Amino acid sequence: MRPKERRDSGQKDLFRARLDQIVDIGHPLAKLAQAIDWGFLEQNFGAVYADVPGRPPLPTRLMAGLAILKHTHDLSDEALCERWVENPYFQLFCGEEFFQHKPPFDRSSLTRWRQRMGEEKLATLVQESLSVATKTGAAKPSDFSRIIVDTTVQEKAVAFPTDAKLMHRARERLVRLAKKHGVTLRQSYERIGKHALIAHQRYAHAKQFKRANKALRKLRTFLGRVERDIARRIKDDFSLCAIFARPLYLAERVREQR
Repeated sequence: MRPKERRDSGQKDLFRARLDQIVDIGHPLAKLAQAIDWGFLEQNFGAVYADVPGRPPLPTRLMAGLAILKHTHDLSDEALCERWVENPYFQLFCGEEFFQHKPPFDRSSLTRWRQRMGEEKLATLVQESLSVATKTGAAKPSDFSRIIVDTTVQEKAVAFPTDAKLMHRARERLVRLAKKHGVTLRQSYERIGKHALIAHQRYAHAKQFKRANKALRKLRTFLGRVERDIARRIKDDFSLCAIFARPLYLAERVREQR
């Protein structure tokens, strides 16, 4: 069943004052509530629900407003529920007409709503925030021509560049490139090189640094032997020299660094 959306009824209560009469309309949240196109959000988020019998979900303005407040003030779901009851501006922003002493939602409602919307629908909030920023003059359309993304905490498939891993990877790249161009090597050190890398990691983890350094010297020796073997076999072929020039240079830098 689609959510029953909220509309400002304009009704008054003899014993309660309306929120828009007791708060400062010039407050940033009050201004933001007037600038946001809630109908646009209701149309996009409401499309997720099927028009079938059942309990109606919570209004879109309430849930979208809670999502905006959560990320604006960097609150957890529990803290957001507590702040919503205490803050009349939060309630006004979410479409309430009168001050509520009990929230019409619970913490699990926020989780279920985010799961139902998914990432594609939640991107609508970003779209509307950019639209509001443009309408209010806080940003210009030209400001969105370039986007800077901070990926500091994003998971990446990048290993920590230890000397052992770099030398092992440099040797693997040289061997793979030699096979690709038909350069026959005397020995590739694939098996014993892998064992030396594993031994180095285990010794380093156990703080047995003398043994770890011994395994590291083996890896450095294997890399140097592959470098010299390739250099001898391609010295008379200028096309192969051009292909192997940068890989050999990088491998030598890795091998020589301390």
